[in-house]
Amino acid sequence: MTQARRVVITGVGAITPIGNTAQEYLSGLKNGVSGASFISAFDTEKFKTRFACEVKNFDVNQFIDRKEARRMDRFTHFALVCADEAIKDAGLDREGSFDPDRTGVIWGSGIGGLDTFLKESVEYAKGDGTPRFNPFFIPKMIADIAPGHISIKYGFRGPNFSTVSACASSTNALIDAYIMIKLGKADVVVSGGSEAAITEAGIGGFNAMQALSTRNDSPETASRPFDKDRDGFVMGEGGACLILEELEHALARDAKIYAEVAGFGLSADAHHITAPHPDGLGAANVMRYAIQDAGLSPADIDYINVHGTSTPLGDIAEVKAIQKVFGDHVYQLNISSTKSMTGHLLGGAGAVEALATVFAICHDFVPPTINHFTDDPDLDPAINFTFNKAQQRTVRAALSNTFGFGGHNASILFKKYH
Repeated sequence: MTQARRVVITGVGAITPIGNTAQEYLSGLKNGVSGASFISAFDTEKFKTRFACEVKNFDVNQFIDRKEARRMDRFTHFALVCADEAIKDAGLDREGSFDPDRTGVIWGSGIGGLDTFLKESVEYAKGDGTPRFNPFFIPKMIADIAPGHISIKYGFRGPNFSTVSACASSTNALIDAYIMIKLGKADVVVSGGSEAAITEAGIGGFNAMQALSTRNDSPETASRPFDKDRDGFVMGEGGACLILEELEHALARDAKIYAEVAGFGLSADAHHITAPHPDGLGAANVMRYAIQDAGLSPADIDYINVHGTSTPLGDIAEVKAIQKVFGDHVYQLNISSTKSMTGHLLGGAGAVEALATVFAICHDFVPPTINHFTDDPDLDPAINFTFNKAQQRTVRAALSNTFGFGGHNASILFKKYH
């Protein structure tokens, strides 16, 4: 692909467990807020895990017509709300600000309409076998419907599709958006991801895998990346949107620029359907590829927003990978897992964490890894995991890592725009 076309971020939007707008999310990151609490969406009495990081105080009818909202799953609600914020933030709601045929939407979701699928299946099972399904069952459920709704609402006729790679889904969406612009297939791409899996099937399914924390006595401290006593991830929901735009196109319309997208890496563990490679082989490769793609060296990186889910195996493997790639520079880095605050948004995690990484570059701070109580003897204590409090520092370039079931690894690199 040509290197002549540079890609920048010109708009952002978010709806997360620690803030229902991008600015509220930024505040939550700076202040180390925990989004975890007991689940309100359904009765959890018989579940091993009774808490999650839910989006709070969200009334979809304030944003979407009631009739239309009923025809969409919650993950699409999140997609439309954060995309609308990002589009307005970028000034793309102004007449003549974009060419419809050169503006695309690429969105990530690991599961799509899980709640819709669950409810329709349960209703069918209650009946006599007669197939009575809601005519919007399939359009509500499928993962690619979110970018479809966004394009229909705003008239974006450029590349339009969804990426599905488990927890790497929305990082893959951002990478595909970057590639489309670099290749000249679009000038602007609305990209990000959303997920709404805090349902009986979502919590029960991950409980069956023994993947979730069961710290029901202290939900707000249950997500403990890199802590000795971590016992699994905390489910989150929500989404984030970033507007990727070709630099000259952005400058021509005097758009504000948050950061530059400088490179990406993609790899596979080729190891196990759910467990990471124990030595972090795929994770090391994906970071190395991203740094090389950006034309940088490991010494140029100041911060890594790690995948850091708070699982016993995953956290160790990722740190091993970072040590392999960065050598002695690992002691000059800041590392943090914002999942300690937001929980794990599955397919939406990449976009939410990419936005945290962009904010780190814009505001020269590193969001914390909260809920650290006990050092893990298997982790080097000299590494700066940014425990418990945000830290001020100049962030010139930063990586955002996401790794998905199936061994999918994606890393995207952002840097200050000059």
